[in-house]
Amino acid sequence: MGEIVLAAKVTHVPTMLMSEQEGPLKGTRQPAIEGHYEIARRAKALGADTVVICDTHWVINAGFHINANSHFKGMFTSNEFPQFIWDLPYDYRGNPELGDAIAEAASDMGAFTLAHRLDSLELEYGTLVPMRFMSREHDMQVVSVAAWATVHSHDESRLVGAAIRKAVEASDSKVLLLASGSLSHRIWDNKDYAANNGTFTISSEFNHQMDQHVLDMWQRGDHATFLKMLPEYARKCDGEGFMHDTAMLYGALGWDSYDGKCEVVSPYFPSSGTGQVNVIFPVQ
Repeated sequence: MGEIVLAAKVTHVPTMLMSEQEGPLKGTRQPAIEGHYEIARRAKALGADTVVICDTHWVINAGFHINANSHFKGMFTSNEFPQFIWDLPYDYRGNPELGDAIAEAASDMGAFTLAHRLDSLELEYGTLVPMRFMSREHDMQVVSVAAWATVHSHDESRLVGAAIRKAVEASDSKVLLLASGSLSHRIWDNKDYAANNGTFTISSEFNHQMDQHVLDMWQRGDHATFLKMLPEYARKCDGEGFMHDTAMLYGALGWDSYDGKCEVVSPYFPSSGTGQVNVIFPVQ
């Protein structure tokens, strides 16, 4: 029987890639990169063979969608930030059987979901950035789940998360589950970015304080309270992808019955106005 062996909420900011290049950002995101390394090392130690990534950079407008191809290979340039991510090569194995099983389980639970095996369906950078670093520590198969859900409820995403767990447990896969997205996500207005050193600052002190409060609740294991405030937090603090990745993560972990005490493995940091962190959610 398969199992989710490790779960985490992770950052995917493009400046992590720029941090490894010559220039003014060199080395500035090393703590976030080290957090990805640590998560991958722990997943390897626990025997994970597959990573399921709930990706808030894959936007969807009808149904839920899973990229369940058997192989992902290409060259990625971000249409959002082509000055930050360009000509990024990738080459990863997929786990199509697990992707198909998640879609079937989610649809059976009431969240209509389709799995796709299309070479022309590219991975988004909410998947590619974590894999860029985690794959250096551990070679895993990849399943990418769309989590920038525009016309969907958190309750539906909860069902997708529960379906991920159901499908994994019915398989022979050991899975690292990642919610790939920020905490608050109010990017600086274009005209204010440079004046506020936008790459390294947060755009709202309210968002900053709320992010800190959320991290405190997660570390104390007060997830039931967090879930009560999730819709307002996602709306008022501009949660990335309306935080459907986070709802999926909680759905897989047991929703409001989950009480694990989270571990921050990369210090919280602001980026382009947003709040970023790497946090491990212990699987119970």
